[in-house]
Amino acid sequence: MTPPRMTSQRVTLITLGVADLVASKAFYARLGWQEHGAHEGVAFYQINGLALALFGRADLAADQGRAGAKLGTGAVTLAQNFATEAEVDAAFTAALAAGATALKRPEKVFWGGYSGYWADLDGHVWEVAMNPFWPLEADGSLKLPA
Repeated sequence: MTPPRMTSQRVTLITLGVADLVASKAFYARLGWQEHGAHEGVAFYQINGLALALFGRADLAADQGRAGAKLGTGAVTLAQNFATEAEVDAAFTAALAAGATALKRPEKVFWGGYSGYWADLDGHVWEVAMNPFWPLEADGSLKLPA
């Protein structure tokens, strides 16, 4: 019997550890994100082809088998690409209005695009960008060009 083969190069779920699940859910709601169902101790959001979860940091550490571990933030950047600079500016403004912290206002960047960064309530870093070399699909998803 052949063991099942792992499909490489895919992500199905991104989980962010948060200090206050209720506050984080309210923040993402202000961004316009809609929670998928109601689950005790975790919030799920359907996004293009995968899901995002918010999970209390202590509960996440315990679930990982590292009860009591101090989970950090900021070493990973999540990104949303947009078709225009105006859309980037609008997304950045909406994030700040929802309670995000501005890290770098959107600006033209050396590689030919336009991007900025903000952090959510727990310091998770999000980039908002327009990359003229990466056209987006109609649903906003990204397929790297050949």
